[in-house]
Amino acid sequence: MSLFETTSIQCPVCDTITDFQAAGSVNADRRPDLREAILDNTFQNVTCPSCNEAMRLEPVMNYLDVELGLWLAAYPPRQIGDYLKLEDEVQALFDESYGSASSASAQDVGAGLQPRLTFGWPATREKLFLRKEGLDDVVIEMLKLDLLRRLPEAPLRPGVELRVTSVTETALGFVWIETASEEILQAFECNKALLAEIEGNLDAWAEVRSGLTQGLFVDMQKMYLGEGRNAA
Repeated sequence: MSLFETTSIQCPVCDTITDFQAAGSVNADRRPDLREAILDNTFQNVTCPSCNEAMRLEPVMNYLDVELGLWLAAYPPRQIGDYLKLEDEVQALFDESYGSASSASAQDVGAGLQPRLTFGWPATREKLFLRKEGLDDVVIEMLKLDLLRRLPEAPLRPGVELRVTSVTETALGFVWIETASEEILQAFECNKALLAEIEGNLDAWAEVRSGLTQGLFVDMQKMYLGEGRNAA
């Protein structure tokens, strides 16, 4: 089931304090409307009753989607620097819920789930979107790393991420986005031929793939967020 808890949120403009139902866990199979709210970027949005300022609660929740084969733990973007510690905690939580430390029936469910750790709504939405579109998130992160070599003016800096937001028959739509504010800085399309090129030459990407898949935080940002798990 999906669990919500009453919390208070303060408007950054007029300081009005408003009660809000914060999500602690989401079961998308029982509440597909919440899946759609995450995908259309309306989940956990609130409007200040005094000045109409739009606000959004930071994610601190677990998400289960048996239909799409996804389980993830979503945290605020400000905690991304602690990803190594959180990977261990989240892995333990998954093991207790659907992995090796759970019941046989839960493990049957867990066998069909891809566990992931995300930071911020853009990353959370992207993981869900990629699963829905049948795209391998690991290969997508490889593609992003390849694109960094091809984009001379990429606005890469702390707090700015590259996210897939759309898919057509021939192209992937990307945005450079401020994680905390969700402000889109740039948008562009990438021909799917580049993705196919990587998929057809995975041996050349073996070392990168190994780095990306060590732990549940599967994101190119881990490649430049410090020493990483190999050196930890």
